[in-house]
Amino acid sequence: MDRVTANLPARDFDATEAFYGRMGFVRRYRDEGWMILARDTLEIEFFPHPEVDPYGSWFSACIRVDALDRLYAEWRALDLPDDHSSIPRITGIMDRPPVPRMFALIDADGSLLRVLENG
Repeated sequence: MDRVTANLPARDFDATEAFYGRMGFVRRYRDEGWMILARDTLEIEFFPHPEVDPYGSWFSACIRVDALDRLYAEWRALDLPDDHSSIPRITGIMDRPPVPRMFALIDADGSLLRVLENG
């Protein structure tokens, strides 16, 4: 199976692992220079970047899933803000054909996760 995994910054591995842990991710690997968190087939790798500014971050990743509504409901239940300036935050589901249905989540370090429905 071919695959690609996202590489995102983390100001603090403990805080990042706790944040993503709430979203169902578990540690697959961690040392002082790298961390891999996974949720079933979804995998995100993190590198230390203590200086990253969450409000100026340009890091992002796309996550493609079959059950968009189920994942959205699960992550929405975490009570993340949904306004346009909070970090972290979650958007509503966007349906703008021909773009796949999607929602976005900004993590605690300002990285954008675009969660797109498989077509």
